[in-house]
Amino acid sequence: MVDLKSQYEKIKPEIDAAVIEVMDSTAFINGPAVNRFQKNLETYLGVKHVIPCANGTDALQVSMMALGLQPGDEVITTSFTFIATAEVIALLGLTPVLVDVDPDTFNIDPKAIERAVTPKTKAIVPVHLFGQASDMEAIMDIAEKYHLHIIEDNCQAIGADYFFKDGTKKKAGTISIVGCTSFFPSKNLGCYGDGGAVFTNDDDLALKLRQIVNHGMTVRYYHDMIGVNSRLDSIQAAILDIKLKHLDEYIAQRQKAADFYDKAFANHPKLKTPARFKNSNHVFHQYTLVTTDVDRFKLVEFLATKEVPAMIYYPVPLHLQKAYLDPRYKEGDFPVTEMLCKTVFSLPMHTELDEEQLQHITSSVLEFINQ
Repeated sequence: MVDLKSQYEKIKPEIDAAVIEVMDSTAFINGPAVNRFQKNLETYLGVKHVIPCANGTDALQVSMMALGLQPGDEVITTSFTFIATAEVIALLGLTPVLVDVDPDTFNIDPKAIERAVTPKTKAIVPVHLFGQASDMEAIMDIAEKYHLHIIEDNCQAIGADYFFKDGTKKKAGTISIVGCTSFFPSKNLGCYGDGGAVFTNDDDLALKLRQIVNHGMTVRYYHDMIGVNSRLDSIQAAILDIKLKHLDEYIAQRQKAADFYDKAFANHPKLKTPARFKNSNHVFHQYTLVTTDVDRFKLVEFLATKEVPAMIYYPVPLHLQKAYLDPRYKEGDFPVTEMLCKTVFSLPMHTELDEEQLQHITSSVLEFINQ
């Protein structure tokens, strides 16, 4: 699904030099490489504060901790996402409130958010799924109306631009009070291990976030709040700093591959290509198709015989996951989410796809679909 080896080979001299510099310095935790990457990512995103941490799941958790959410508080999010979004809500003793998604963009439905608001609601977690931003202006209007925090789950859409109705734009993850990302290796900006970060323009919140990720302390051995141990190590930061220079190039390559897929599958009665939300560009962390009258599991098996990987993101919605079964929800409650879980599949999407590979992938899909 992601050709990390070929990507590495293209930037090998830069990566190797950056890693060796860290090894020579022996500053493995909170070293100069972390500070340098943090500053460069702040510049790229146009945000005042980037707080690096150990992974994207921690980024979500420490954001909720810094905002002062308390056990029993309700947090609204989507049922069509990776488990981490709801996982941290549950781990903190908060109450996940799940809602349906838009059938075209797969992102959280603002109308569904507003219907789910109660006096206990304290926050909304929109997930910028598969590479494009949610309808943030509509979500921000709801948050303002009901005095709610917004925590952007931007683990799949770093580098995406959100366009406001007035013509201004911001990077996804920097629109609300706090945003989170993951640097898992398969991400558009991925390291060679685990990593994550939190973004904010709020000075006071940034201070809390920096304390929380470092055991609740600012001055060594003086702990002002309950914290966690969640730090981005210097080697990963050095790697990310190199790859950040190439991020826009990587995004363009993914968009080019997506355009090829779009043309190959255009107007096919059994395949629906990804929609583009008018208020956001799409950076294609995944290229996900919706099928009609297709056995996806047999399709995936068939593609494997052609040496074409394919994945189903996600086969089971959060409200039907065993770990999150809740009497508030039952099958049929979220028809769009459940439809997507039964019909979507994703094709290889990465920076190294060439036209020959794309032709092989698309012709293999069509061979199965048209038989």
